[in-house]
Amino acid sequence: MSQRWTTRRRSRAVLALGAALIAGATSVLAPTTATAAPGNAAEAAGLVAEAAQQLTLVEAQVHEAEAVVAAQQDAAAAAAAQAEAARQALAVHEPRIRAIVQSGMTRTTQSRLAALLTSDSADDLVMQMTTLDMIATHTNTVIADVAAARAAAEQAQVAADQAAATAQAGLQELQAQQAEVEKRAAEYRADYDRLSAAEQARVSTVVAGPKLATPSVAELPVVSGSQAATAIQVALSKVGSPYRSGATGPSAFDCSGLTSYAYAAAGVTLPRTSREQATIGPQISRADLQPGDLVFYYSPISHVALYIGNGMIVHARTYGTPLSVTSVDQGGFRFGVRPTV
Repeated sequence: MSQRWTTRRRSRAVLALGAALIAGATSVLAPTTATAAPGNAAEAAGLVAEAAQQLTLVEAQVHEAEAVVAAQQDAAAAAAAQAEAARQALAVHEPRIRAIVQSGMTRTTQSRLAALLTSDSADDLVMQMTTLDMIATHTNTVIADVAAARAAAEQAQVAADQAAATAQAGLQELQAQQAEVEKRAAEYRADYDRLSAAEQARVSTVVAGPKLATPSVAELPVVSGSQAATAIQVALSKVGSPYRSGATGPSAFDCSGLTSYAYAAAGVTLPRTSREQATIGPQISRADLQPGDLVFYYSPISHVALYIGNGMIVHARTYGTPLSVTSVDQGGFRFGVRPTV
């Protein structure tokens, strides 16, 4: 019983979290008030840079909603399995009920009368009546068990139907949010492409930090052969790869896709989203960062980078800006987290 209630509470928590995240994504994706056209190229570049940050937050929320929908789908599958198990438990009782029905419920009364008429003594009568009472008690127990099993099966089926409906609704809402993100991303890319090369470089610098030369792992203060060294080497090998929302490699990445990919090569499994990755360990200050630490930006968390040492990070930032090495010291810095021990 406790396991069933635990499962139900977990399912309800998943559904509540899903509703909250999807509602959050909906509020971020709601139409914004139109603004005046930029007055000059610098203003246009500034607006594009601002749009890049807004898009980053939206994409992070949609990635979280994806995880919630996956959990909803898992909850629906688990509920369906519980319903099937309850039906199978009910089926086990069917032969026993059939035997009771075939024996006839009136036989108990007839048997009691026969016992009274045929008993040779009071002791014999008591023995026969006790036996009949035991049979009646067994019959009542079987009937009670069947009633409980049927109620459990019906309740499990209702829960399964509700979980399936919630998962489907979440999936449909997520698909709508993804379509909106794709629309906004296309608009951003179009605005970015209209900028001059110099303006595009300015946007990339504002959003992702100034591009730095890509060092070799041997130049960095990291222990050779460590998990951190492996993750850094893999990430640096991907410098120049394009940014793509939802991409986890090997030819394109988003921010958490890159960190997950790099650490997977080192045998470390990270959660999928930047906000989830921010919770895997204690927060580390800027002064205490070590090569291999994950570095997080903005509030709420919507971007993650890999710290490689000497004040540098490697990260996949946004559309139009290839994966690059930049300074860790840029706007929105929050804290670091160490995924290895």
